[in-house]
Amino acid sequence: MRRAILLSAIFSLVILGSAVDGEATPKKRLDEATQVCRILTFQNSGWASEGSRIFTESCKSCHTRDNDRGATFLHSESKTMAAWNRVFYEKYPQCAKSGQWDRLSAEDLRKLNDYLFRNAANTYNPNDADDCG
Repeated sequence: MRRAILLSAIFSLVILGSAVDGEATPKKRLDEATQVCRILTFQNSGWASEGSRIFTESCKSCHTRDNDRGATFLHSESKTMAAWNRVFYEKYPQCAKSGQWDRLSAEDLRKLNDYLFRNAANTYNPNDADDCG
């Protein structure tokens, strides 16, 4: 009996813990460069946002499958939220170092970061209306 109660408690913690761990559908993002909390909505960071357009037009021109530039294939779920923030804060990718990012304004980079952060790995929540578009 005790074992069943213990297993039930562990199962509940695992299920509830995954639902409230902050991974799905983030509502805000701290921009480390500006120390500003950016509020994320489907309109400003979802699939039809300006950040999505910037990603498609600027990033996907190189980061496609089997490209000839040596750029790794990327899509929004290629990294976690924390990893996307680190990419933009530390500007460590080769494309940032080579000046490719210089074509984008600081605001465009923030919109791009918002889009990638909001749509990163493990952020889709089918039970959240924001994810339905």
